[in-house]
Amino acid sequence: MKNCILAGVGGQGTVLASKLIAQCAMERGEFVRTAETIGMAQRGGCVVSHVRVGEDAHSPLLPLGSADLLIAFEPAEAVRTLPYLKKGGTVVVSTTPVQPVTVSLSGKSYDASAMLAYLRQNCEQVVEVDTAGICQQCSSQKVANVALLGAAAASGALGVTPEELESAVTRRLPEKFLEMNRRALYAGAKAAEQEE
Repeated sequence: MKNCILAGVGGQGTVLASKLIAQCAMERGEFVRTAETIGMAQRGGCVVSHVRVGEDAHSPLLPLGSADLLIAFEPAEAVRTLPYLKKGGTVVVSTTPVQPVTVSLSGKSYDASAMLAYLRQNCEQVVEVDTAGICQQCSSQKVANVALLGAAAASGALGVTPEELESAVTRRLPEKFLEMNRRALYAGAKAAEQEE
């Protein structure tokens, strides 16, 4: 069984990313369950998606310490959901900070580099992805989610290939968004390969 948790803030495409992973699993004939837990029901609130692939996935929600892969759309969300990752699991994280609403309301400062350093110190495998740079290359701020999926696929931790993800993207997204998402997918995959 493959367990994956995706964490971000509202508006980053976390739920779509989980649906693309599920689409890949279904196209392979695998059993998949997904669920979302959404903090504040607004842009900027915490969003966590659970994806479980395999016959033994009796519940869609992952227990703590069971995720093979954590895909984090934002450094603080990676740290916040780290208890879900199992020992030896992989973290794929965007290096681009998005200050969560809870931080803005508290008036505290937010240091993304400290979050990334914490992940490097506490996880065996961390793949860092410059999603801001990839979004700039693709001329859209809305492709970071697909770039992170590309990196997760290239890392080997997702259990699907970038080509399988491209097929899911083609099936799920409107045609006018396909080319920019394809470019983001392979840019994310390239970023992961360069980290090895």
